[in-house]
Amino acid sequence: MDLYDIRKELAVGKSIYDLDLRVTYYTRVSTATEQQAHSLEVQANYYPSYIKKVKNWTLVDGYVDSGTGTSTSKRDDFQQMIEDAKNGHFDLIMTKEVSRFARNTLDSLFYTRELLKCGVGVFFELDNINTLMPDSELRLTIMSSMAQEESRKTSERVKWGHKRATKRGTVFGNNRMWGYDKDNGKLVVNEEEAEIVRTVFDLYANQGLGFRRIGERLQEMGYRNRN
Repeated sequence: MDLYDIRKELAVGKSIYDLDLRVTYYTRVSTATEQQAHSLEVQANYYPSYIKKVKNWTLVDGYVDSGTGTSTSKRDDFQQMIEDAKNGHFDLIMTKEVSRFARNTLDSLFYTRELLKCGVGVFFELDNINTLMPDSELRLTIMSSMAQEESRKTSERVKWGHKRATKRGTVFGNNRMWGYDKDNGKLVVNEEEAEIVRTVFDLYANQGLGFRRIGERLQEMGYRNRN
């Protein structure tokens, strides 16, 4: 439907559920942890089912990003969604909340405005904001600002925690570090594995070999563990 026609229908009391719309969805999680991956899977299953239940809507394949942080420029599916919107593939985007769409007020306003220029609205389900409504931008600005501030506070808390841990000599990160074991946050050299680490260092730093040649040399020496 044309944006003018959509707003005309909404102005006389109809809801978006009463309109013949092509509807897609966008989901995102900002980390690649197992818990977040499950959340992403739940959202990716929920929205197709939700959209199909509305008799006036036609489902368009959705867009899913994961482990990509807050910058929209680093989200491949998000950028593809914007491009598809410009090419007229759908009329409405369903998404969970403003913070899933963008945690930057300028990005939120810029992209929702760009989408409206293409006749495409965004419905932020939990925030109950529908950009097809003329008065949506004020509420979107407020919610985007709150999401941006929460992102800033989270970043500060993480940095503070890392600094405190560093002062205590505690090591964050993955426990699977070849050549070391972690014991209560402390790195302890694993002598059996360290032999390979020292060999790799010598081949690279002292003998000037590249990664592929080092791999070949390790195989020649009998090392088979790809870790």
